[in-house]
Amino acid sequence: MFRSGSSRETHQSTPEKMEVNGSQKADNTAASKPVGDIEVDNSATVLLKIATLYAERLMSDICLLVGGNEYPAHRLILCASSEVFQVMLMNPEWSESQESCVVLQETPACAAIFGDFLRYFYTGQIRINHLIVMPVLALADKYNVKDLVKLCIEYMCEHIAHAAANNQLISWLQYTLTCGHYQVAQVCQNFVKWNLELVAETTDFGNFEPEILVSLLQQNDLVVHNEMALYSCVVKWLDLQKERLSQDSSNTIEDINAHMEQLVVEVMSHVRFPMMSPRQLAELLLSPLTKTYKEFFVERMAIGMSFHSGQTERVQEVLQTDEGRLLFTPRLYTADTWSTLLSVENVPLLPAYHTCTLVFSSRSSLAEHAGDHACEWVVDVYPKGVWFRKFYLIVWQGTVEVPESVLRTVRLSVMCRDPPPAGHTRVKVGILIRGVQDGVEHIRTVIERNHHFGETDKVLNFDDLLSFDELNSPPGGTSGSGSSSPYLVGRNRDILKLHIVIAPLSDVCSTTAPSFTIK
Repeated sequence: MFRSGSSRETHQSTPEKMEVNGSQKADNTAASKPVGDIEVDNSATVLLKIATLYAERLMSDICLLVGGNEYPAHRLILCASSEVFQVMLMNPEWSESQESCVVLQETPACAAIFGDFLRYFYTGQIRINHLIVMPVLALADKYNVKDLVKLCIEYMCEHIAHAAANNQLISWLQYTLTCGHYQVAQVCQNFVKWNLELVAETTDFGNFEPEILVSLLQQNDLVVHNEMALYSCVVKWLDLQKERLSQDSSNTIEDINAHMEQLVVEVMSHVRFPMMSPRQLAELLLSPLTKTYKEFFVERMAIGMSFHSGQTERVQEVLQTDEGRLLFTPRLYTADTWSTLLSVENVPLLPAYHTCTLVFSSRSSLAEHAGDHACEWVVDVYPKGVWFRKFYLIVWQGTVEVPESVLRTVRLSVMCRDPPPAGHTRVKVGILIRGVQDGVEHIRTVIERNHHFGETDKVLNFDDLLSFDELNSPPGGTSGSGSSSPYLVGRNRDILKLHIVIAPLSDVCSTTAPSFTIK
């Protein structure tokens, strides 16, 4: 009896013991973690202490001599910040590892900002602008300071227009191409291609290396008023080269003339003379450059006239050359013959699904012998999205209900109003989107597409022309920048400005062009 009762008593007391054990575990856990435990971040003070070592030249164990100036430093900081310094100062095979004073050979521009560069190792802070970003990047590249390289690249990508306005763009382009910073180089390339006439007005334009200029001239998506305007830009570049050669006292007149003749042939061979009108070709006969290099230019102009007069055999001969088809291929010309400007005003205040429509015409052929027939186009722009209402489709099985649909996209639609009843119209359609960066209005984006318009394919849609959110975010919206979209221009930054280019493509046109990248 006693055992049985004891057993029941033990069984009844088990929950109490479990509760006590659980409470005890909680107490032990609480005891293991001190009350009021917080994470203290005093990194700013520690960083200030490290910066003080440099500012007050305390406990330095090495001196860097740059451009006649001494910079006391600390091996530990140099090695932690730069892989190059780490090898130089830690590898016994390098003589610098045993020296207390190391002489560094830097360009004058780099030497001028070396103190700021070194201070960055201690503070992580450096002031960058369009004037000094190049030497800062050069030092960061040389000493392999990867985080600083990244900061310079980000700055350059965000201030391309400022560089162009301050005669730095071509220098940025050529340096980043040479050093393999292709992200910056691509942005620079696009700015130059799409705003060539703006860039040609800068003194930096003369710094174009011939091979890079040639690569530019080979591009089909080059934006210019017409081919004559491009010719004028190249003439400016040639004039700048001659002026530079003349300033070198070691060059004789014979040397200058020989070098200039070589440059003229090298770059002018890529100007597309067949894309000039017969009248423009005739005007070139009066050009001083044509008179100086008459044989070369007369031959190029003759190719143009052969194209306009329909001399098929001569055109076929030219097509057999390396870049023959490129000569008969239109670029993105903004002249009225091929394009129109569409401005959508008060974009932030437009209602949802608003449509802006424009009708214009362009020539149906590049060559004069084909006549002056015009193609008529209808362009619709939907900056606030597209709404398809519900409708009913009648098919042989019966009636089908098609539900409504909303596309959150910025759309541009191009329709050929009167396509040929038989066959098709083959054209190149370019959408040039203007915008603002650093207060400079320019073409920020270009979208290009080749298309065949016919009876069964009258409409070409460009969806996601721009980021819907970026175009339509209100000032101070999600970006928190408090500024309008970079694609809105005008005094109040509320105008979407588009250039629509439609140029015919003949059978002798090229649809591709060499890549504008030199590696």
